[in-house]
Amino acid sequence: MNVLMVCLGNICRSPMAEGILKSKAQNKKLNWFVDSAGTSGWHIGANPDRRGMQLMRERGIDISDQRSRKFTPEDFAKFDLILAMDHENYQNILKLAPNENDKQKVEMILNYAFPGQNQAVPDPYYDNRFEKVYDLLDKACTAIIEASHT
Repeated sequence: MNVLMVCLGNICRSPMAEGILKSKAQNKKLNWFVDSAGTSGWHIGANPDRRGMQLMRERGIDISDQRSRKFTPEDFAKFDLILAMDHENYQNILKLAPNENDKQKVEMILNYAFPGQNQAVPDPYYDNRFEKVYDLLDKACTAIIEASHT
């Protein structure tokens, strides 16, 4: 299973989601490839936000090796599941989908934790709510792992 996490800048939410899901998949001994990207490309090559890296480290997950990259249409061929952090990301991803089958790969990540509610993961860049974001992503990633076993 190849999973891509997508947010706007690929420095806060999607790197955290990548780290959480990667850790959970490794703990379950699943052969998954997990990556992240941003729709904007503003921070290409940058490390994740230092506040997110610190919180993740406190939770036992090291994401310091991650580097921001921009989401591209080629990602549809590489990934089975593409998870958007918010509605704008979701729409921007769909605009790049080469066909209807690829659009089916795109979902809002929090629908795994809160089915059918289409909730957005808040962006902690300006309000510093990294712990809230971590808790939401952790719940969603647990549900993603559980859904893969049904």
